[in-house]
Amino acid sequence: MLEHFFKSHPWHGVPIGERAPDVVTAYVEMVPTDTVKYEIDKETGLLKVDRPQKYSNVCPSLYGLVPRTHCTERVAALCEERTGRGGLVGDGDPLDICVLTEKEITHGNILVQAIPIGGLRMLDGSEVDDKIIAVLAGDAVYGSLTDVAGLPPLLLDRLRHYFLTYKQGPDDARVSCEITHVYDRNEAHEVIRRSQEDYARQFADLVAALRKA
Repeated sequence: MLEHFFKSHPWHGVPIGERAPDVVTAYVEMVPTDTVKYEIDKETGLLKVDRPQKYSNVCPSLYGLVPRTHCTERVAALCEERTGRGGLVGDGDPLDICVLTEKEITHGNILVQAIPIGGLRMLDGSEVDDKIIAVLAGDAVYGSLTDVAGLPPLLLDRLRHYFLTYKQGPDDARVSCEITHVYDRNEAHEVIRRSQEDYARQFADLVAALRKA
């Protein structure tokens, strides 16, 4: 009966969905009008203010996380394999997701159904920080897309530009983030599967408890 009295933790308490990785549940933390960076508090599951956005960059899509995923060994190993680099580690966070929609959604802290169509292989120093690109299920403009190759090039450039510069000040010569690849739907599915495996390994006791519930 407890589930009727308490809100589920967006990372641990919300299922990714039976059709994953074709369709996943996404928890939205930020929307394009936000001038403050919101993110989930990992301990409580509440949405918190991480920091005000210092610069003019705004995320051009809904942005959040995929429940019951974790970016550690398996995700990092795939990035090493694809890039030919060593010494990489996962960022230790849930898998990030950008969800494209024509609709104006005014706030985060919501769940949406998203169809992954590709992703950005991003490195923040030696940390692997992939961004899955998805479309809102049923969206009139983007909902029929099945692969990132079908996106307008300018929209893809906006996503890439945001993540390459959102931490960078106007006088910073050093670029802290790097996007090594824009990958397709099949690769996005592999990243999602690996992040699920990382989650199952990291939170084995919790996964076992959820299965018994």
